Amino acid sequence: MRYFYGVPLFLLFIVNIVCAQDSTLQKVPAKYFSQVTGKSKQMQQQVDKRTAKALQRLQKQEKRMQSKLAKIDSVAAKNIFSHSIDSLGNLKSKLQQKAGKYNPSTLGANYSGYLDTLQNSLSFLKNARDLGGQSKGLQDKVSGSLKSVQDLQAKFQQAEQIKAYIRERRQQLKAQLAQYAGFTKDLQKYNKEAYYYGQQLKEYKEVLKDKKKAEAKAMEVLKKVPAYNNFLQKHSQLAGLFNLSGGSNTAQNLEGLQTRNQVEQLIQQRLGGSGPDARAAVSQQMSQAREQFNELKKKFPDVDNAADMPDFKPNEMKTKSFLQRLEFGGNMQFARSTQFYPTTSDIAGQVAYKFHKNGTAGVGAAYKLGMGTGFDNIRFSSQGMGLRSFLDWKLKGTIYVNGGFEENYTSNFQNTQQLKSVDNWQGSALIGISKKYKINSKLKGNIILLYDFLYNQHVPRTDPIKLRLGYNF
Repeated sequence: MRYFYGVPLFLLFIVNIVCAQDSTLQKVPAKYFSQVTGKSKQMQQQVDKRTAKALQRLQKQEKRMQSKLAKIDSVAAKNIFSHSIDSLGNLKSKLQQKAGKYNPSTLGANYSGYLDTLQNSLSFLKNARDLGGQSKGLQDKVSGSLKSVQDLQAKFQQAEQIKAYIRERRQQLKAQLAQYAGFTKDLQKYNKEAYYYGQQLKEYKEVLKDKKKAEAKAMEVLKKVPAYNNFLQKHSQLAGLFNLSGGSNTAQNLEGLQTRNQVEQLIQQRLGGSGPDARAAVSQQMSQAREQFNELKKKFPDVDNAADMPDFKPNEMKTKSFLQRLEFGGNMQFARSTQFYPTTSDIAGQVAYKFHKNGTAGVGAAYKLGMGTGFDNIRFSSQGMGLRSFLDWKLKGTIYVNGGFEENYTSNFQNTQQLKSVDNWQGSALIGISKKYKINSKLKGNIILLYDFLYNQHVPRTDPIKLRLGYNF
């Protein structure tokens, strides 16, 4: 064995690894913990608020149906609705209480890979070597962040349990009211509320995945630590599903699970006595079932349970908040020089509201920058401004029809008082098409070609064709 000043070399190697790990963990931004805590608590409030709203609406609808049924069959109205109305009220009151401890063994719609990773990163940091030497304030931050994430997981689990209750109750009402006429619309309203509640929970989980700078940096640092990756493999919920945390022998942990080949052999044995025709028939039926399943997934990609299949055409924007529907962007438009105006560039900013999955409406403002009359006479000047309104509607694929009305101030101005002169404003009625394309995950570009129907009324006359290059995010 080799020694360095009397110390075994392998011990020095281990010490170097530990020190490198500790120094890496110290690079985790302190702001990471406050961001996680704030985001988790805010999301808990949103889940509670949306759940309470759904339960209140469902309770109100059941009371309305109870009153309606009481006119036909008072005994049935009492038997069908009394207990359920009380149960909805009890569920709503329980929202004010602590959701309880999260049970990580329950996977399914309740599982969130992002929350699972977040919890494990904080659990790892809580037990990290160098954390023990840190201030009590930092230790409390890590513990507080971990607790807030666990409370949020428990809150989502509680919401999923309420969702399951609503799903079961919806099926009961459909069966119990089938013999009575006039409840079709009432049941459809009930179904809509139940469906949009489930979709809102999905939307909340998607919003959580939007990492801020400190959070992204923390994850980047942790992924470089081998001990963290090993911790994740042993303690994640997916690892717990297959009991991978019990040891490193994966084959032993997966013992008892059938492989794909074993399943295929079992099917062949069952169908072997029926001949090749039976196997062909089953294969054809499986192919047809797969096609039908894929078709349903295209129509309802967000549905993870057949019982949640809506009996109406869902509005994809229903679960989006006002801020989530806003799209910010801008564009540029150039105009050649004339005897009255220099070459100008309209630099515009805009905000649009997505009122439909295919349509947006918005407003914007543009600044007209004068750039001179040519390469031999480049001079920047203020040539006016514009106010815009527009509507964008999807035709097919990435092609949109675009139209709007604008007012443009076409004179040089030195102060805002000059903008009050109505005579210097010119109106434009525009319509055309736009092509949108993806630049990256958050930024999209667009090319807009417009025709101005009021260009003849402009003094001096302007170009009827407008070409704009823009972006939105």
